[in-house]
Amino acid sequence: MIENWYRADEARKWRDRAGTDPADQELGERVYTSRLIGQNPDLLMHGGGNTSVKLERPDLFGDPQRVLHVKGSGWDLDSIEAPGLPGVWLDPLMKLRALDHLSDAQMVNVQRANLLDSGSPNPSVETLLHAFLPHKYVDHTHATPFLVLANLPNAEEVCREIFGDRLGIVPYIMPGFGLAKKAAEVFDENPNVEGLLLLQHGHFTFGVSAQESYDRIVAHTNEVAAYFGMKDLTTIGRRDPAENLEVLPILRGVIAEVAAQRDDPMPVFDLRNGPDVMHFFDRPDIDSLAQRGMASPDHVLRTKGCPLVLRASDLSGGRSRIKAKVEEFAKDYRAYFERQAPQADEPKKLLPQDPKHAWIEGVGVLGMGPNAKAASAAADLAEQNLRVRTVGEDAGGFFPINEKDRFDCEYWSLEQAKLGKSSPPPLQGKIVMVTGGAGAIGLATAKAFANAGANVVLVDRDERALAEAKSTLGTWHSTYACDVTERGAADAAIAAAIHRFGGIDVMVSNAGSATSGALLDLGDDEFRAAFELNFFAHKAFATQAARVMQAQGRGGQILFNISKQAINPGRNMGAYGTPKAATLFLLRQLTLELAEYGIRVNGVNADRIRSGLLTDGFIQERAAARGVSEETYMSGNLLGREVEAKHVANAFVALALMERTTGHVVTVDGGNTEAELR
Repeated sequence: MIENWYRADEARKWRDRAGTDPADQELGERVYTSRLIGQNPDLLMHGGGNTSVKLERPDLFGDPQRVLHVKGSGWDLDSIEAPGLPGVWLDPLMKLRALDHLSDAQMVNVQRANLLDSGSPNPSVETLLHAFLPHKYVDHTHATPFLVLANLPNAEEVCREIFGDRLGIVPYIMPGFGLAKKAAEVFDENPNVEGLLLLQHGHFTFGVSAQESYDRIVAHTNEVAAYFGMKDLTTIGRRDPAENLEVLPILRGVIAEVAAQRDDPMPVFDLRNGPDVMHFFDRPDIDSLAQRGMASPDHVLRTKGCPLVLRASDLSGGRSRIKAKVEEFAKDYRAYFERQAPQADEPKKLLPQDPKHAWIEGVGVLGMGPNAKAASAAADLAEQNLRVRTVGEDAGGFFPINEKDRFDCEYWSLEQAKLGKSSPPPLQGKIVMVTGGAGAIGLATAKAFANAGANVVLVDRDERALAEAKSTLGTWHSTYACDVTERGAADAAIAAAIHRFGGIDVMVSNAGSATSGALLDLGDDEFRAAFELNFFAHKAFATQAARVMQAQGRGGQILFNISKQAINPGRNMGAYGTPKAATLFLLRQLTLELAEYGIRVNGVNADRIRSGLLTDGFIQERAAARGVSEETYMSGNLLGREVEAKHVANAFVALALMERTTGHVVTVDGGNTEAELR
């Protein structure tokens, strides 16, 4: 059952933070209860739902006017702040109810024209529904139990059985002006209702206070859950150890091959395979359920209407069979568009035909997207939909909106208008692994790739340092702790990247450590250990990454951190320079062997970077060996300026963006004639 998280002391804190103005204090508590709703995945997910509060504020002349604060576009309820609830003058909106028709474009224009602050985000497409209801506080959710109820073939009958006349029932209408008018009419028929059930859509509640409306959201949802015997919360986000992961890189490549241009990025995946997900595959009606559509029209924008379904027999058929299934999905999607587009009120632009989520027998459910955040949102909705389908079908039937209504939502003019208006970051969709990722150069490199839109997997042996490093990168990146010199470390690390994101596109083989000392004074064990870290680990990670890139079939890039020592040996640095020279040859050898697969192999030749290699003590030692000051040693290059980790990081990113360059080494040392490559 869903717990009621409202706490009066916390609500008071939100009011106090908002200042002394009573309207701002009401808005502060509105933010608080909005977050309580948004942070519970059994109530809603990922941009779904909306909340509002009606207040009084003075106009320019100081006269009090009614204002509606309602969720704005681009804000999620789980992290919303006051600016995410833009204010709209309410009285002009109320006049719209007298109209017989209002287009989406007209509705958006009127709402923007009545914003208190013209720089605010667009108010929700359901602003008028909030406006037309008379209550001070209004909440709208897509709770999992309510989605079960809303999509039953006899939803009205069951709703009456649960609530009597405490809920009004609104027939399905696409969000916008028409739905707002109908919902208000249903409320007017019984002004004593506590909320509204929107068939095949969701749930509204309202109240005189933020607490009352929130309490009703939780109480109503628990009543529905009890009716269906839903005692446990929906499990969202579980990723257990998995088998058959080799299918994921193949699927990434096939989707890009079928649905995109040659140089377009592959999708990023988010795998969910907890017990509830895996038990779903035991059902005999999977194929039928897959074709029904999504539980709420809001979901279609992130997941498309249907999943890609891959059975065990498809996986055993290898790449050709998987490709055939993806081609079949794309063909079916084009046919869906061709059936529905001619019936639309205005011309529609065909969206990409790639799937946005998949059901894979024996593997789990996949969310897919242009980046990890989008893939996670699709995976969350896919998980929620599995439970809605399971409970709903067993309770009488899962019957969401029909194909035409689904098309109208997916190809909504308000969504189509966004197409082509923003350019993604240059490395969006790229999965990048950085070894030595918690060190100075490794972390700087990870940050540079993340800033360019990539999703990064940091590999290092220090778990605490990895955790600190990841905290600077953010949620949509991952870590893996291992000693890169151990046998099988590369296989395990790259398997972790596949498990988390679906594959790998760029391998930055960066981990290394400098062993100093004259060769005559070093024992064989020390020398061999230097080779394990500075050559064999590079070989293991590079070759294993190349195998995954081959499976994906869409190219990729391997980047090595070489060293000035590979070209220009330093005194007493033979145990470091010799394996680095071998790694430079490895780069050139792999360049020859991998070019036919579109895999580029490049490197960075860096020198004198303050890092785990060049510690303060090491810098003192090398400066003394050269008979110069530490400052002169660090800036001892033609430019006369110290080279920093960020400069090496930028070189790695630049190489990743050089799509027609392979076998190249970029020198980042401020200028050192003796270390130039010829």
